[in-house]
Order: sequence, then structure tokens, then C-alpha cells
Amino acid sequence: SSDMAEHEYSFSLTTFSPTGKLVQIEHALAAVGSGGTSLGIKARNGVVLVTEKKMPSILVDETSIQKVQLLSDNIGCVYSGVGPDARVLVRKGRKEAEVYGTTFGEPMPTGQQARYLASVMQEFTQSGGVRPFGVSLLVAGFDPAGEPQLFQVDPSGSYWRWKAAAIGKGMVNCKTFLEKRFNPDMDIEDAIHIAILTLKEVFDGEMTKSNIEVGVIREDRVFRNLTPDEIQDYLQEGDI
Repeated sequence: SSDMAEHEYSFSLTTFSPTGKLVQIEHALAAVGSGGTSLGIKARNGVVLVTEKKMPSILVDETSIQKVQLLSDNIGCVYSGVGPDARVLVRKGRKEAEVYGTTFGEPMPTGQQARYLASVMQEFTQSGGVRPFGVSLLVAGFDPAGEPQLFQVDPSGSYWRWKAAAIGKGMVNCKTFLEKRFNPDMDIEDAIHIAILTLKEVFDGEMTKSNIEVGVIREDRVFRNLTPDEIQDYLQEGDI
């Protein structure tokens, strides 16, 4: 069939270099590395995601841009890198969570959502004529039968479970800061404060309630974005 013939001649944009590197994936990671910083911390009773929300101009209405997104009631995510690419993944992740819910009658586990998103990203490193996604994701959730979870998914399709993770341009400094501050027994409220403090370490200029986003899932297992006023309270408490 003409379909077959077309498939035979389709080529992947991600090809091995003679030294065995997939340079396109490395370039995709570089796109992530120049994106705004995002980080996540898993506490004993919840997970927090924080990201910087830099606008290209003061004339942009910052309420129209949302980087911390819901995938399902019990799972949220944040991206660093190319925004439009992240939208595609969020849309696919939401659909998959919906299908899972109607098929099995229970919420999709966080690990399965992370694995699904990773498989989508992997597909885009091996299919004909497509380029890899220019984003890394942090996926945070609370499973019905279990504990809080935090995953990172990269353009290569690799994914890991983390106690605390950072992506984007400030990730190296954030990780160093988190390694000093992280404590597995910490409460989610402490985690929120530490997450904001960590982001402040790499933040350019003044941090305000409108240029960062915070998403939290607590023991009620409902992921939600904090309002600017709630963020303001944390900024004041942390004396930021």
C-alpha cells in the first residue's frame, strides 16, 4: 500500500551520531535548560510544585498563562522549556487519565501517568519526521492507596521518581540548595516554604505573587493551584 511505502521512506530526525549520541535529544534538553526554573518537593503528606512565570513584556496579562496544570483531580504537573510543546503533553495526559478513570473506575496512579507521558515523549524521538518535545515535566500526585509521589519526565522519554527535583535554567543551583534542605519527614507546609525559598535562590529580580506559580496536593488528594493571595501569604511568612 502507499501507506507502507510512505512509512518505508519516512525518516527520524533523531539519528545516532557516529559516537552513539542522539544529538537532537541533547538539543531538546538544552531547550529545557534555557527555560524558566521549576521545582518540586515531596513531603511526607503532600507534594508542592513551584515555577517562575517570566513574561516577555509587562504588557502581557500574566493571568492568561498557566504553567502549573492539572492532569486529573489527583495529579498535577509543571513544565520547563517550550510552552506549546507542554500543552500537547498536558492534553494527551488528561485524555489518558480520563480513559483510565472510565475503564477502571478509579483515579490513574501518578506513576502510570508519568510512564504514559514518558512513552509519548519517547515515541517522538523515534518516529519519522517528528522532533523531540522541548520540555521536561515534573508530575506530582497522591495515589488513592498510597503516598505522595513526584516524577520527572525528560524529552528522551526517561523518567524518574524524585524526593525533590528541579528543571530549567536554575536547576543546578536549586538541586544543590535542595540537597542541603531536604528532609523526608517534612510537612507539606514546610515543603511549600522551602520550595519558594529555593526558587528565590535563582530568581531574577523581585519575586511577587504574580510572577511565580505554586501547585500543591495534600492529604485530601486533590491537586490545586494556590491563588495569588495565598502565594502572597507564603511570601510574607517566609519574609521574601
